[in-house]
Amino acid sequence: MTGLVVDLAYGADGLLVDLPAERTTVITPVARPAVADEAAEVLRALREPVAGPPLRDRVRRGQTVAISACDGTRPQPRHLMIPAILAELDGLIPLDDVVILVATGTHRGNTPEELRAMFGDAVVDSVRIVNHDARDDASLRWMGRFGKDVPVWLNREWAEADVRITTGFVEPHFFAGFSGGPKLVAPGLAALETVLTLHDAARIGDPRATWGITEGNPVHDDVRAIAAATGVTFALDVVLNREQKIVKAFGGDLAPMHAAAMAAARAAAMRPVPAAFDVVVTTNAGFPLDQNLYQAVKGMSAAAQIVRPGGVVICAAECRDGFPDHGSYRETLTGAASPDALFEEISARTRTVPDQWQVQIQARIQRHARVIVHTSHLSDADLAAAHLEQTHDIAATVRGLPGSVCVLPEGPMTIPYLEGR
Repeated sequence: MTGLVVDLAYGADGLLVDLPAERTTVITPVARPAVADEAAEVLRALREPVAGPPLRDRVRRGQTVAISACDGTRPQPRHLMIPAILAELDGLIPLDDVVILVATGTHRGNTPEELRAMFGDAVVDSVRIVNHDARDDASLRWMGRFGKDVPVWLNREWAEADVRITTGFVEPHFFAGFSGGPKLVAPGLAALETVLTLHDAARIGDPRATWGITEGNPVHDDVRAIAAATGVTFALDVVLNREQKIVKAFGGDLAPMHAAAMAAARAAAMRPVPAAFDVVVTTNAGFPLDQNLYQAVKGMSAAAQIVRPGGVVICAAECRDGFPDHGSYRETLTGAASPDALFEEISARTRTVPDQWQVQIQARIQRHARVIVHTSHLSDADLAAAHLEQTHDIAATVRGLPGSVCVLPEGPMTIPYLEGR
């Protein structure tokens, strides 16, 4: 067999695998060069928005400002985006009147060391940064019921700020359609009860709750409704390439800004294929996205779009943070006899608890295809308890399997779909 060497996005350094060239197809996003000056591009988006006036024209002296930003599991270039916003506010808003809220959703808060890596020393030393805590009732404010009767509590500092600015990055999302935009309000800054409703079994189980669909997607429809009803002053998103560099920045009114960013992300990341494959090798786009098995479900989901029923998905995810051990994901995943049992149990519930929606999606994938994982930080026994297999040699495993092979080296950064669907 003739070898085809593919560089998989794995951890911080990548992973080379030698696959049979004559039956392997590699699907990657459209190659997109980064802009020559990333900081200048972000500043341009603040001053030349997609819709509405520039950021500086929306702010008045004496106002308070809250900025929402992604947590450490997302490769948002916060170190570029936040300083650009602060520069635009300079002379109008004292830094003492600015708070940066890390939109954790139900994830853990980031450590002081992580915050410095995320935002840079200059921002950490000059602006107050707060990890949102969905479980801290005292830090939340009741906003009302929006969308399809979603009870909404939001971070109190966000709700009470005069100026509210979202910052994020846009890529296809495995059940919300696309990331970025209104997700930086809810679930990012929402209460646990709000997140549980947005991620209940019925919404996530809807076939429209999938990659690349927002309109008619019951998750994203309600996410948009919450952001629209509670108000965002200015929204800033970027689209990134494989090197996690900025390809383009988008700013302005939330809805049209996000629509423009989604169109750019869709054109680059969503790729049609004519038929399903027998084997699909995927990743979770490397660190920080592949730091635990919970996040790696996204890479599995991307592969599941084009693997034949009964086929094989092989997911390479470093998982330096394990399952992780915090939260209920591990307990839920290992608490049933099989993926079938997990799926039926969770789907039958009228409400879920944190992490069960991820388990629901993983179980659905495993009902469709055999899932094998390559990881450096989970043992064979760990994976077996989660109803998964381990491979220590992806190339050997693929060569031992018959049929057509597809590789998604960047995992969910490329979302393939079957033509005609």
